[in-house]
Amino acid sequence: MNSDANGATNELNRKEGGLSYPTLVLITVTAAVLLVNYVETMVIPGVVVIQKYFATTETIASWITSAFLIVGAAVAPLFGKLGDVYGKRKMFLVVLGFYIAGVGIAGFSDSIYMLLFARAIQGVGFAVLPLGIAMVTDVYPKEKVATAQGIISGMVAVGTILGLVVGAYIVQDLGWQDAFHTAFILSILLIIAVAIVLKKDMIGQKTKMDYAGTVLLMTGITLVLVYLTEGPSLGWAALENIAFLIPGLILIIFFFVFESGRTNPLIELKLLRIRNVFLANMVGIVSGVVMFLAFFAVVYYAQLPAPYGLGLDTISTGMALAPAALAMMVVGPIVGKVMPKLGPKPVILFGSVVMMLGFGMFIMNRSTSLDLTIDSAVSFIGVIAMIIPIVNMITVSIPQDSTSVGLGMNSMLRNLGGAIGPVLATTIMTSFTVAVIVIEGGKPVVVGTLPSSTAFDTIFEMGIILLVAVFIMSLFIKNYVFGKAEP
Repeated sequence: MNSDANGATNELNRKEGGLSYPTLVLITVTAAVLLVNYVETMVIPGVVVIQKYFATTETIASWITSAFLIVGAAVAPLFGKLGDVYGKRKMFLVVLGFYIAGVGIAGFSDSIYMLLFARAIQGVGFAVLPLGIAMVTDVYPKEKVATAQGIISGMVAVGTILGLVVGAYIVQDLGWQDAFHTAFILSILLIIAVAIVLKKDMIGQKTKMDYAGTVLLMTGITLVLVYLTEGPSLGWAALENIAFLIPGLILIIFFFVFESGRTNPLIELKLLRIRNVFLANMVGIVSGVVMFLAFFAVVYYAQLPAPYGLGLDTISTGMALAPAALAMMVVGPIVGKVMPKLGPKPVILFGSVVMMLGFGMFIMNRSTSLDLTIDSAVSFIGVIAMIIPIVNMITVSIPQDSTSVGLGMNSMLRNLGGAIGPVLATTIMTSFTVAVIVIEGGKPVVVGTLPSSTAFDTIFEMGIILLVAVFIMSLFIKNYVFGKAEP
């Protein structure tokens, strides 16, 4: 880093109001992460409620999650670069503004499609995570970044607990609209606090933004995901469905060709030449798929009527999954402290094995809400043990002036994986169904279909296969520890 940048960093690290600026940044970022994860977790158990409210299908309902993640994936690297150019604090406030607008519109949605539009706007707000971590990376020394990330991950878990418990109560007792209304008020309070507390910024050099690349990627991914969602109903080889797949694949391929010739691309492909950056992003994609695959499947299974599922209401589902988030909250800071001493490689290997164990437990034993609680806790301990090293590998392996771009790219790829997860889960659930039969007039009558036990077994088996891929990729990570030579 040059002398000007060093001077700016020293200025950022001065005390302010009794607290050092790095501490203020960390508190602010954790508050934003807490809020976003509260809202997004609140939405997951509410998906079934919203589906029934609008009388829509599981396939369309899955886009309540995917719309947010797809847009978040596309804009994360864009806002990462905007943060490097115009200031991370400024862009942090901008994306919070988008998030407030999306949450506000969502609460007044009178159709499923208006809600999906609102969720897409909220997706811009997901860029607070890479921007926030980049701000933390700017003001903390490298050996302390992992600990700070562990604290942030702990807030992810706290937000998840609040979403599953408090959010579930609001969704069930007051309605899903009020869940968004309360989140809207909290979002306004947060942006005011950010504007007051964070007054300094680091400005980079002006450069052109790759808006065309953003549109290409978002459109291509959306078309491919539409193909996946419509496969069970239209047919995988149906011409009207392939009409989504082919243009989507062409746009994605063209995106990478287009990016390779750009002076200021959305994705810095040259960063992928760094071994640990490439592996962190590949593990990020797969872990994103696995995490949301599990989350979506577990929520649906919990709320399906017995004997097809556990027949839990929204609150009971949230309470069953809350201990898993609590386990993440406890384990996150521990991983953050241990990882600098062990390095990312053994931690990711450990996380993938633990999550495989959790998925195996889902297959073998999920007959009660207690089983669901234990299985989820084991699985999501594995999740947090994978996520923290991934982010740290990015921050350690790339030049500091590319931190926001690198983290934005990683968030994009993890979000893409997350967007695929719910769609893949619902695709499997609609592909493996069982007839619901009732007796009317002394005769059995088929009144509909529900996902079968085979569907959920298939989801968790697929998750295990993907985690094996994570384990194999992790073997090639170039390990490092602080206090010794780094890569």
